[in-house]
Amino acid sequence: MRAPRIAILGFAIECNRFAPVSTREDFCTRAMLAGDALIAEARKPAPAMTPEIPAFVRTMDARGPWQAVPILFANAESGGPVEHAFFVELVERFRQELTAALPLDGVYICEHGAAITTEEDDPDGVVFALVRSIVGPDTPVVATIDLHSNVSERMVGAVDALISYRRNPHTDMAERGADAAAALTELLDGVKTTVAHIRLPICPPPTVLLTAPGAGPYADLIAAAEAAAAADSRLLNVSVVGGFAYGDTPKNGLTVLVTTRGDEALARDTAEGLAALAWRQRARFVPRLTPFDEAVRLATAAGADRDRPPVLLADVADNPGGGGRGNTVFLLKALVEAGARDVLLGVLTDPELAAEAHSLNEGATFTARFNRAESATYSEPFEARATILRLKDGKGVGRRGQLAGCAFDLGPSAALVIDGVVLIVITHRHQCHEPAFFELFGLNIGAARSVVLKSRGHFRAAFDEFFAPEQIIEVDAPGLTSPLLSRFAFTKLPRPVVPLDPIEDWTPNARLFHGARS
Repeated sequence: MRAPRIAILGFAIECNRFAPVSTREDFCTRAMLAGDALIAEARKPAPAMTPEIPAFVRTMDARGPWQAVPILFANAESGGPVEHAFFVELVERFRQELTAALPLDGVYICEHGAAITTEEDDPDGVVFALVRSIVGPDTPVVATIDLHSNVSERMVGAVDALISYRRNPHTDMAERGADAAAALTELLDGVKTTVAHIRLPICPPPTVLLTAPGAGPYADLIAAAEAAAAADSRLLNVSVVGGFAYGDTPKNGLTVLVTTRGDEALARDTAEGLAALAWRQRARFVPRLTPFDEAVRLATAAGADRDRPPVLLADVADNPGGGGRGNTVFLLKALVEAGARDVLLGVLTDPELAAEAHSLNEGATFTARFNRAESATYSEPFEARATILRLKDGKGVGRRGQLAGCAFDLGPSAALVIDGVVLIVITHRHQCHEPAFFELFGLNIGAARSVVLKSRGHFRAAFDEFFAPEQIIEVDAPGLTSPLLSRFAFTKLPRPVVPLDPIEDWTPNARLFHGARS
């Protein structure tokens, strides 16, 4: 048999309506890979891209002869709406190169699923529909998305299978890439799919979407979905997609996707059963944070009394992984003023400060001026005398959790000492969910009395070797990713919606989509 020709492409970014606009530079900083460079990067031992495509390629390689047709993969750290003109350029490039690649036997699309642009609320749907329009109804198309995706009917209707992450922190991205390869192989063999789609009037804040056993309502939903999939071989995939509240789009809402090997009744019944379970648990989708002053007191007490256990303060409201700027100084300033000792803080994005530090020498003391060039909401200035402990280029390979085995580049970076706080200042915005960000500078996380991380929850899969769940404090601080949704002026979010509004009556009603090849 002829080796199948499989195109690979993707536009992957999670967009926060309330954050500054994301630009071409944001993608070039993280990953803009095209053609042979894309497939070469995917096959590296430590690729500088998310794990789905490398896992898809490895799985396809193991299954037998095939021909990869790499188009373009554009990926950026979560941010604000993407410049629409840049997105239009990407779409045109997808159009031209996918058309030139015809004929194709299949397509794999790797997206985040929560993108918006300055003019378009469903760019993921635009990409999916474009692919379908080019390859036609008889070519199988499979896509993977983040569990923080906002899923539109246009997305579901354009592909044969839509596969979401199941773990939060996202430690299963490679597994879902492998699932996509397995699903595509079945489709190439003639399997036809039916997908049941339900979007609920629930918009969960990110901090209630953890999936460790017993972690909350979303963990229970994922467990139920996995049990259903394991119990019936007619189910190709079951995804419960938590969504991304800050996208503020008409397609926001927790979503259930059940893909069967053609069985309509099973797809509908499974989806409606899971949606009903989610609805019964709607009161549990409410975040609980530690007040700011109490968090600072706990960190200060841990530094003063070594008989107390160390603590980890999660600055969940300034999470770059959700569009935060990664530069707010509220906790830094408060900890310094409180006299907190043995604190590690990471990572704080400030390109100008990092550049100034690199213009000096290690050991130099200077006045560190934070946010001198940043004007986004909550990007308040702060000045303090700082000593440069160590300077690095910011490049490394992840050791644990979501970034394990993946190359990262924080840009020119510096470890600064301000009184009892050692903080990492970086150039390229990135959430702090990897111990290597500190270890790159020779810092001992295990010796710290408190660690402050600008991350919402992905750090839990990597810092669990230092902190048990009861030592983790989610801080109620100001920021663009606060889990308290009442603080945001939503304009497009469907209302009424839990947890913002009281809703008593709702009944799940699945919409069925037949795979384009049915």
